[in-house]
Amino acid sequence: MEKDTNFNEWYNDIVEKAGLSDKRYPIKGMNVWTPYGWKIMRQIDTFIRRELDGTGHDEVCFPLLIPETEFKKEKEHIKGFDSEVYWVTHAGLNELDVRLVVRPTSETAMYPMFSLWVRSHTDLPLKVYQIVNTFRYETKQTRSFIRVREIHFFESHTCHVSEEDAQSQVEEDFGILERLSKELCLPYSLLMRTEWDKFPGAHYTVGLDTAMPNGRMLQIGSIHHYRTNFSIPYNITYENEAGEHVHAHQTTYGMSERLVGAIIGVHGDDKGLVLPPPVAPIQAVIIPIISKGNADVVMEEARKIEKKLNEARIRVKLDDRDERPGSKFFDWEIKGVPLRLEIGTRDIEKEAVSFVRRDDGGKGTIATGSIVEGVRLILGVIRKDMYDRAWEKQRSNVATITSLKDLPEKTLRFGWCGSEECGHRFEDENELKLLGTPYEHEEFDGTCIICGKHTNKAAYASRSM
Repeated sequence: MEKDTNFNEWYNDIVEKAGLSDKRYPIKGMNVWTPYGWKIMRQIDTFIRRELDGTGHDEVCFPLLIPETEFKKEKEHIKGFDSEVYWVTHAGLNELDVRLVVRPTSETAMYPMFSLWVRSHTDLPLKVYQIVNTFRYETKQTRSFIRVREIHFFESHTCHVSEEDAQSQVEEDFGILERLSKELCLPYSLLMRTEWDKFPGAHYTVGLDTAMPNGRMLQIGSIHHYRTNFSIPYNITYENEAGEHVHAHQTTYGMSERLVGAIIGVHGDDKGLVLPPPVAPIQAVIIPIISKGNADVVMEEARKIEKKLNEARIRVKLDDRDERPGSKFFDWEIKGVPLRLEIGTRDIEKEAVSFVRRDDGGKGTIATGSIVEGVRLILGVIRKDMYDRAWEKQRSNVATITSLKDLPEKTLRFGWCGSEECGHRFEDENELKLLGTPYEHEEFDGTCIICGKHTNKAAYASRSM
């Protein structure tokens, strides 16, 4: 299957062949994480925990079920999620007095507790996060990691003394995102969502979008500034230094297992996965090149190399299966292992190990005496090269247009006057999703692509995944 000619089929094929997820579970859109896929997700979770712990957030774990009475307190929020939630109506044979929502996101679960935790300005900022599963009734065609009904999800929630302090939190979130993107080798755009597409109840939403090979954009996460839109209905107040009771300002930051889908789509090729070294369950695979009479010597050397790399905390696998090297190469290429190490008689004689990079096919040798340093160096180069190439693809995916004729299969950049009328017309008439406007200032001088009025505002749109 060729990635460039039929991305959707290629994607499904790679997920299955690489053993990342099993969609045969008898509830559509609720897939089984298989060992290899779950190890990738756990690596991502490790980076998220490192970043959140390092910026003063505390990890929590809230219940799965939310009472309908709490869920309905923020009107825009319930309106936005009403068609997507799962309801629990019975406990055994008994009908519940108050229906329960199966968590679609955690604002309405956390904020009644925040109103108990926050009392004084000394309690702020309150910064917590959790990594849990959320549930939304996805009505479109499901696809592993990208469009599912049970979602592995990270979400941080914060409370602050002022709008300005909350805005500083949003800026800190962008720093966390930047560092995370380097580990995952994922590019992204920061786009202010439209009023009709922002998170229900938010003051504003910044979407985090990554370009896929088919020209479409995949939202991998979002950051929201709430002002007091949730603290007022949930009565989250603090006593300031003047003794006044003031409503807290809040933010959230969320990302999901779509990160795995983005890694597959951005980096994979016609041979299979291409995994960034930081998230790869196996960073280097050792392939013994066995020939007549050399098996014992080669295997002994291979085990020595494996031991050295293991001791250096490099995730390594010695493939000692009784199969031809070519078959092993094929298997590990599908799984996207970043570095292949080959050890044969000639390598032993030269006191070296041959290597092949998965990302670009680059080859070379590493001296056996410096195998740990050499592998670390190459994995670092692979990570940087994958990161740079991904950003170049993201930038080249954007096409600035002045007409709606013959639209390219890319992310579209164009003038927009900012009116909802023109925005809705653009979406309805072109079957495109208006992603929003750049969060960071971007020079633009042109006309609205719908009404023709002069504008200095650029907007972005694409076909959604």
